[in-house]
Amino acid sequence: MAIRYLKSSDTTAEAQAGADVRDTVSVMLARIKAGGEAAALDYSKRLDGWDGDIVVTEAAVAEAVRAVPQGLKDDIAWAHDNIRRFAEAQLATVSEMEIELRPGLFAGQKLIPLHAAGAYVPGGRYAHIASALMTITTAKVAGVSHITACSPPKPDQGIHPAILYAMQLAGADRILAMGGVQGVAAMAGGLFGAAPADILIGPGNAYVAEAKRQMFGPVGIDMFAGPTDSMVIADGRADAYTVAWDLVSQAEHGHNSPVWLVSDNGALAQFVMKLVPQLMAELPESNRAAAEAAWRDLGEVILCDTREEMAEVANRYGPEHLHVQAAELDWWSDALTSYGSLFLGEETTVSFGDKAAGPNHTLPTSGAARYTGGLSVHKFLKTVTWQRVQAKALPELARVTASISRHEGMEGHARAADIRLEKQRAKLRLAAG
Repeated sequence: MAIRYLKSSDTTAEAQAGADVRDTVSVMLARIKAGGEAAALDYSKRLDGWDGDIVVTEAAVAEAVRAVPQGLKDDIAWAHDNIRRFAEAQLATVSEMEIELRPGLFAGQKLIPLHAAGAYVPGGRYAHIASALMTITTAKVAGVSHITACSPPKPDQGIHPAILYAMQLAGADRILAMGGVQGVAAMAGGLFGAAPADILIGPGNAYVAEAKRQMFGPVGIDMFAGPTDSMVIADGRADAYTVAWDLVSQAEHGHNSPVWLVSDNGALAQFVMKLVPQLMAELPESNRAAAEAAWRDLGEVILCDTREEMAEVANRYGPEHLHVQAAELDWWSDALTSYGSLFLGEETTVSFGDKAAGPNHTLPTSGAARYTGGLSVHKFLKTVTWQRVQAKALPELARVTASISRHEGMEGHARAADIRLEKQRAKLRLAAG
């Protein structure tokens, strides 16, 4: 067996994060917690360059709706319909249940939607229309009562009109023109009239991700998210030009977005390595710079002898996006076990999943796909359990509970069981006369 790196990286996206991010976020969160809306407003003015309304008014939303071309509205609605229908299908896979474990011993589970969610929608270099659809729609389908959404406003413009349109279409109850740490802190703390969020969802930059990480506990989060990453598995039948564009399209996310190619064909791998810089040169300037940096510093090309080795590499990396362009897709579907979302065949692409296909694009990064999946309706549902006991189940249940408790040394637990058995016996004696 031989796994060889034709191109390797000596760093990681996480290692590239600024050492001061954690300290900066900690100070910001502490100040916002102490100063409330005034502190958040101060950060918004200084960091977003925004001194307009924080709570987006119905009039502002209506104006944004008018500004979005009808063709784009239709496209957003098409994508929203796919995302909503997929979330509804997910919801149908979970249910409440009840079981009689022993005669008279009943237990079950209930599904309780969270009361409030805070959805962060990035709005920096790119207008992340799809992120608004992915987060808000899924929470709405799950039955969340109140959804606040926020996005960074542009100076003298506010939130991008298409993002606003997507937010209201997806069902946001309140929209805040506020980004960064101050945006997620405002949603978590229930500032500006928002319901305090039970969970914070959505991608963001390193500061947003760190803010969510530091607030986790008192508030839930979708996941610990790092920079997006993507892997392509390609055998000798794959089209090198298509593979190269798939890598370039994901590197476009940012300088810290790694892309990896795994192949069992040296000629294909070498050709892709030749094509990637050429295709990056066709991108607009800022996109090109981001993609080139990601490929230069973090891109890898891994050559394997067998498809089993290729699957081994993929399962070890646990990529956020995993795209297979190889023969026998059913084999790959069975062999691959660590990914955020799987794309089977050259006819699909990660771009479809990012924007419009239906499955959620908020996915685990940095290898977290080895132990968790992405955002789904399940994130917004509390699966809670209940139990009730009838008289015929009580004697044995109380006896076993008391026995185990005393062997553990927990006398209080034992007596809580004993007293119920004693009460039952007293009732039986009374009834007998």
